[in-house]
Amino acid sequence: MKYVRIIIIAVVAFVSSGCSPCHTTRRPEATPRSGKHLFILSGQSNMAGLDPSLSFTPTVTKAFGGDNIIVVKNAHSGQSIRSWCKSNHENPAPTTGRVPKVRGHLYHPLIKSVQGRIKGQDIGTITFVWMQGESDLNNTAYDAYLEELLEQLQDDLKFKDINVVIGRISDSGLDRQKRLAGRKYIRKTQVLFAKSHPRGAWVDTDDLNDKKQGNKIINDLHYTAEGYKLLGKRFAEQAIRLINKADQS
Repeated sequence: MKYVRIIIIAVVAFVSSGCSPCHTTRRPEATPRSGKHLFILSGQSNMAGLDPSLSFTPTVTKAFGGDNIIVVKNAHSGQSIRSWCKSNHENPAPTTGRVPKVRGHLYHPLIKSVQGRIKGQDIGTITFVWMQGESDLNNTAYDAYLEELLEQLQDDLKFKDINVVIGRISDSGLDRQKRLAGRKYIRKTQVLFAKSHPRGAWVDTDDLNDKKQGNKIINDLHYTAEGYKLLGKRFAEQAIRLINKADQS
């Protein structure tokens, strides 16, 4: 009887405390993100001039940790987007200007470099950062090429939800009539593409190319040393924003 009384007292004490394993509710804990964050940086000269280690990589490292990021940069000066895309989207197909002999010839080293870096890695997010356009001022289908380039990455990396950050070409040349319409078209197309893409964003570069020439400030084609640092930071901040936005949705 001694043991029976002890058991009854224990049960009564548990019930009177208001605790019941059948009615206890616990808030589900957030599931940690699985996989690393891959950042692919590509484009022409103003991407070639960007050193990711100065501002881009430190910014994304601060956000996600050095062990959780992979940064791959592959850029080539003076190249049309046609050099990254495998198809022609212009009618008629151009025969003059920045038209490569082999369409997409710069895409192959880009994707090869990316695939080499991520081999054996678990990838959780992919962000494509694109800084290019000055060599496409006569390109009437720039938006179609952007779409194809993204689709190529999606197919080859087998990853649909790729974030896209586009650097809008700067205000260099907007004070001249020569190819002015083409400059305005590329700038407008880049912004519209980024805004219409569910995972897109764009970066303003108009203040990154201000250089002093005598007593005059000119809008140069290429950016200043400080301008490139700011560009990397802006790219990183937009990339982080897109990743966090996707996490919250």
